[in-house]
Amino acid sequence: MTNLPRTMTAMVLTGHGGLDSLEYRQDMPVPTAAAGEVLIRVNAAALNNTDINTRIGWYSRSVTGQTGDGALTGCDSADSQDASWSGKPLGFPRIQGADCCGEIVAVGDQVSTDRIGQRVLVRPMHPETQDAEPYRFITFGSERDGGFAQFATVRADQAFAINSPLSDAELASFPCAYSTAENMLARAGVTAGDQVLVTGASGGVGSAAVQLAKRRGAQVIAICGSDKRQALQQLGADVVLERDCDLLAELGLESVDVVVDLVAGPGWPVLLDLLRRGGRYAVAGAIAGPQVMLDVRTLYLKDLSFFGCTWQPRAVFENLIRYIEAGELQPLVAQCWPLSQLKAAQQRFVAKDFIGKLVVIPAEL
Repeated sequence: MTNLPRTMTAMVLTGHGGLDSLEYRQDMPVPTAAAGEVLIRVNAAALNNTDINTRIGWYSRSVTGQTGDGALTGCDSADSQDASWSGKPLGFPRIQGADCCGEIVAVGDQVSTDRIGQRVLVRPMHPETQDAEPYRFITFGSERDGGFAQFATVRADQAFAINSPLSDAELASFPCAYSTAENMLARAGVTAGDQVLVTGASGGVGSAAVQLAKRRGAQVIAICGSDKRQALQQLGADVVLERDCDLLAELGLESVDVVVDLVAGPGWPVLLDLLRRGGRYAVAGAIAGPQVMLDVRTLYLKDLSFFGCTWQPRAVFENLIRYIEAGELQPLVAQCWPLSQLKAAQQRFVAKDFIGKLVVIPAEL
């Protein structure tokens, strides 16, 4: 693409804190694709819990409360030295946004110009270098600038061409949430016939897990607020239970094969009581609080397997692209906002009064 502008609009995170730490800028320099990279015109970028967690410093070990406690004002106890997901200090200013759907408009050295014009999805979590060891990776919108801007750069091999009739906003709803959910199911070895319990099932990752578990032939039990029941049933959940119900009374002791947990918090111990002997527990979030009471005897006497799920092998995102192109997944976009209103979008995100994803659209060039 010729005649690229020199400046762009972006929502810039200036430090850990509340919504006032986000600054809408219209004079940010358009980044240049380095060797092996592509420049993407961002058409849509979705919101995720990690955006909030990073902004408020919730990943710091000094923070023990649920994610909603400081979502608007920041976490007073956060230590900036370990407040990113990686446990390392985050560099500021930073453009967040792990989800990105856009078009390649320029390429760096060592990248074919044939890629210009491709519609792409960015793999949110990817190795910093091509030869990086497993579990050594960076996140788009955290260790490097992400999608809350008109343009972004990324390594060429992490921008995946996508062929789909879905809109940019719909496609932007997939990368982070659905790859997280697919990774959890893969790690836990979910197969046809498994009874799978999904906590936080109305959120981005939870609703993705419901669809992806059904795709694998599992029987899905979804936990959510009472006002979300019908929507989860439409996604394919076989059983939908209210968040505050007595799970043991509803389901019975040792009644599920797999727990896909995004909530943790005070109600966590019952999840292990629900697991059958030899059951599998996968976790990728703790919105109700990161500290739980674990009776280690339950873990070893029931031969349970625990899977902490953050790093994802490349095959997870490759599979996700394949599912999207085959039309096997239903995008769930609750609302779109202009990028300039990202703060308002995050306020609604924190309210949790929707199903699926919120998406921001960068201002038109």
